[in-house]
Amino acid sequence: MEDLSYGALAILPPLIAIFFAMWKKQVIISLLAGIWGGATIINNWNPLKGLLQTFSHYIVGQSLADSWNIGIIVFLLAVGGMIGLISKMGGTQAIAERISAKAKDVRSTQLAAALMGIAIFFDDYANSIIVGNTMRPITDKQRISREKLAYIVDSSAAPVSSMAPISTWIAMELGLIAAGLQALDIPGNSMLVFFQTIPFRFYSLFSLVLLFTLIIRRRDFGAMLKAEIRARKTGEVYRAGSHPLITEDKNLLPDRDIRVSLLDVIIPIGLFILITFLGLWYNGYEEGLTFRDAMGNADASVVLTWAAFISSLAAGLQGILRKRFSLSAAVDAWMGGAKTMMTAVVILALAFALKAVISEMQLAEWLVHVIPFSEGGLAVNLLPTLVFVTAMFVAFSTGTSWGTNSILMPIVIPVAANVSAASGTVTPLILACIGSVLTGAVFGDHCSPISDTTILSSSASGSDHIDHVKTQAPYALTAAGLAILLGTLPIGFGLPSWVSLLLGTGAIILLVGFVGKKIDSEGNII
Repeated sequence: MEDLSYGALAILPPLIAIFFAMWKKQVIISLLAGIWGGATIINNWNPLKGLLQTFSHYIVGQSLADSWNIGIIVFLLAVGGMIGLISKMGGTQAIAERISAKAKDVRSTQLAAALMGIAIFFDDYANSIIVGNTMRPITDKQRISREKLAYIVDSSAAPVSSMAPISTWIAMELGLIAAGLQALDIPGNSMLVFFQTIPFRFYSLFSLVLLFTLIIRRRDFGAMLKAEIRARKTGEVYRAGSHPLITEDKNLLPDRDIRVSLLDVIIPIGLFILITFLGLWYNGYEEGLTFRDAMGNADASVVLTWAAFISSLAAGLQGILRKRFSLSAAVDAWMGGAKTMMTAVVILALAFALKAVISEMQLAEWLVHVIPFSEGGLAVNLLPTLVFVTAMFVAFSTGTSWGTNSILMPIVIPVAANVSAASGTVTPLILACIGSVLTGAVFGDHCSPISDTTILSSSASGSDHIDHVKTQAPYALTAAGLAILLGTLPIGFGLPSWVSLLLGTGAIILLVGFVGKKIDSEGNII
């Protein structure tokens, strides 16, 4: 057995961070506490050395020195700069006016945000940044809480990107599936298996059904209902005393009354999407790879950085040529937009550092070791549920869905093959278990306060990060609970997946109607 020297101690760093975040509602201090706690344990319980290692080794050496991490951070700053330029030349005002003309009420505005999230299917990072920043002024006008916008952004990002056949997720998922099948000498097309697992990704599918049901039926419950009542009654789209991850900068508004045009936002955002889409192919292309495989093989952090900087240059040039601002004002607008992202950048850097601590202490490996992933004494019928719950817990604790997939898939596929007595074929149980890993990992992107996609959703939506986690958690847990009760459990006993999907959809509609409350434009429950 692999030497897991830290054992159960490995779970302390994320627990410390999560505990402090929920207690003091200060996510930066909470992340620092988690990193320091882990570094202290690693350095033989020496708190002084742990503190020094927190800054020099984990924040600088592990977080900021990692090319993927710094690529995402630079991307975030560059997107902020691009949004600053678009705002300065009146682009955000133009799209706000156009969508506001169509979005006459709260429901149509929320529906527009959700559909935009579905449309940007190829990358969850790009999805969160574009939808959040584009829709924020429009949802503010409708007095929709920033927490609700963050939920819509978050719930239409990872679930969609993880199931899209052309996305930044596809290579990772296909590679893990192919490796698992090859190890067992099971012939099969990994892409075909990928598609066959989609009906078994109950959490991701139920999350999308819940999202659209809440919007269409104009209902909310739990902490989100309180946030929506506050926003409608007071106009405070975020809680008084909260700390939104984005700051408003009046200097980013147009200098004077001008006739704004949709071209001011369509050209830079359209260029961003086009460069991202083609850049994923260009960056990942190797001889013999198809267009889809090349996209999945790309380094998304590099491509998104290309897209953000080139789109920034295009937006600046467009504003200068249209005489919206001078070259000096363009630089100021870009810098001002980048500065609005600084809080999110700090939190993201600390989240990456905490993940480095967690990885060094081998938390994911320990979790897998203590959970009974062996066929001896394990009821076959419960395997999809056990796999799903394990993936949820690992993703929540570590804050990484990709890491969760990479740790669990090599273990789960052989176990599923053994307990289902697979003889050279991909059985429904294997499909169910693969789907359970891939969708359970998405749960971490929705509920873990140390997940990078959760942080990006808060940032792009201008929401307090802890408020976003607290308001989204009841919805995520609802989808997860139904995924177990009506998905993984009955599937383990042989129920067809399409029946589980129908039952789950019906249950969500009934549950929202029974538990959810509808509020009017003044914030009164009706």
